[in-house]
Amino acid sequence: MNAALRKQRLRAFIRQVWDLGNSAAADDYIAECYRIHHDPGDPWDGQSLDLAGYKDRVDRSRAAFPDQAFDIQGLFADGDHVVMTWLWSATHRGDLPGFPASGRTIRMSGATAYGYDADHRLTGHWQITDRLGVYQQLQANLSATR
Repeated sequence: MNAALRKQRLRAFIRQVWDLGNSAAADDYIAECYRIHHDPGDPWDGQSLDLAGYKDRVDRSRAAFPDQAFDIQGLFADGDHVVMTWLWSATHRGDLPGFPASGRTIRMSGATAYGYDADHRLTGHWQITDRLGVYQQLQANLSATR
């Protein structure tokens, strides 16, 4: 699969699964085993997930932010990997531990490197993101409601 097709496939995956919350669409994109190699602060960091586990991750991750959307800034292919740089925004509509839903917009940025298998399915990722910035926004929203 050439780089342009991998990028197109990654865009479709992000849109269908993460932006629209269609976890069932993961069947078309995720390998039988998906490894979260590096994603500090993510509850699934370091884990390998089967397809059902990946879908559960999507559903749980989106629960507090059901309207989340990724604005893809760049896609860069190298071998069996595509790196995506992105901006993310969502409305805090569901409770998180210590942070009741605020109804306010949360934003973050990051970069994710996705691996592919021979069947062109995603096998895992390495991710760096601004989780501290998310925490600070949640904390500010909590303080504003008190």
